Amino acid sequence: MNSKTATGAKNRRIRIIGVGEEGAAGLTTDSLNLIQEADVLVGGERQLQYFPAFAGEKLAIKSGLSDLVVKIKALQATHNVVVLASGDPLFYGIAGYLARKLGPDQLEIRPNLSSLQLAFAQLGESWHDAVLESVHGRPLKGLAQRIDGKAKIALLTDEHNSPAAIGAYLQQFGMTEYDAYVAENLGGADERARHYTLDELAAAECSPLNVVILLRRKDAPAPRRGFGFADEEFQQRKPEKGLITKREVRAFSLAELRLGVDSIVWDIGAGSGSVAVECTRLAPQGHVYAIEKNEGDLVNIEANRIKFRTDFTVLHAKAPAGLDELPNPDAVFIGGSGGELAQLIALCASRLRPEGRIVVNAATIETLHDSMKAMREAGLEASVTLLQTARSKPILNMTRFDGLNPIYVITGQHGITEEVEAGAAE
Repeated sequence: MNSKTATGAKNRRIRIIGVGEEGAAGLTTDSLNLIQEADVLVGGERQLQYFPAFAGEKLAIKSGLSDLVVKIKALQATHNVVVLASGDPLFYGIAGYLARKLGPDQLEIRPNLSSLQLAFAQLGESWHDAVLESVHGRPLKGLAQRIDGKAKIALLTDEHNSPAAIGAYLQQFGMTEYDAYVAENLGGADERARHYTLDELAAAECSPLNVVILLRRKDAPAPRRGFGFADEEFQQRKPEKGLITKREVRAFSLAELRLGVDSIVWDIGAGSGSVAVECTRLAPQGHVYAIEKNEGDLVNIEANRIKFRTDFTVLHAKAPAGLDELPNPDAVFIGGSGGELAQLIALCASRLRPEGRIVVNAATIETLHDSMKAMREAGLEASVTLLQTARSKPILNMTRFDGLNPIYVITGQHGITEEVEAGAAE
């Protein structure tokens, strides 16, 4: 029997070996022996080129990872399979995907140095306290709120989301308090590392293989913290007291939405965009959609989106128009409905994810009545809170209170099912 296939199938594990830019020269003797003894070598075309003398079958990773898993699983029964990966296979690499699909007990993982380890070593900075983000094969959308105020950020890039593209994106949100360090072709013969200001980064030409490190300058202004920002911080239309969800009502409504870090949110009748801004900051890894029908308000929404570094999506539409194209929400805030409140609540309720919530702000008892009725007809459990607040105001050398308009905050959510209740009881 061939010595390479003598081991019983039940003991044959898939070997995943991390490879650096130096190729075979950077591997241990043990790892090189595993590659030499393999029947099938799987990897990206760049990794496979490091082993031109390999005599067995080569399987290039191009696209369709689900199909690749099926092939690897079938080969595992009769062949020794080695998968080559870049750097540390468990750091945004293929090893995590294979572990989820095949089970970690089916794998033997041998990591190499990750690109981040090498980049921070070049920079001479510790990286245990760095925020790690990847825009490799992922959109830049949402990066602003995820990194805003962070002192040290490491970014994995690709040819599309290059250092120059990252620089231009950060400039859009005025994040000029960051300087950049770009390390290219790490571990290779043409390795290079350079410092940039953000303006320089936006014009930089770099190798496609790079890591970007962003460092917040120590003299930068303190980052914005908390939520429930003052009304005056938002650009808004200004009739009498401003078309904006007031701070006190906004803070309570945000609490009622019960957002998770990755929530999908619809802000319908966005007005100034104050709720969309706050939701984006509370759900930095999610996505917020601000829907507004008045074209004049879009300028204010965009100004606030940039000022607060909240990369949400703005839609110029009168809901429910446009909602069909959006992903199902975890939370819906309705600050304005254009007279179609019942239809809108019914639609939102039908699209709401499990444990999701709809929050409506109403200034009149008619809107309160219509909201409660529509939520119940849509199968939601509805509750209401009347907020009556006042703000201090100086009068001579004393202080009085100036009352704000009372607002009804109506919250709807799907009831707990009998199955969930039974499970909880057990």
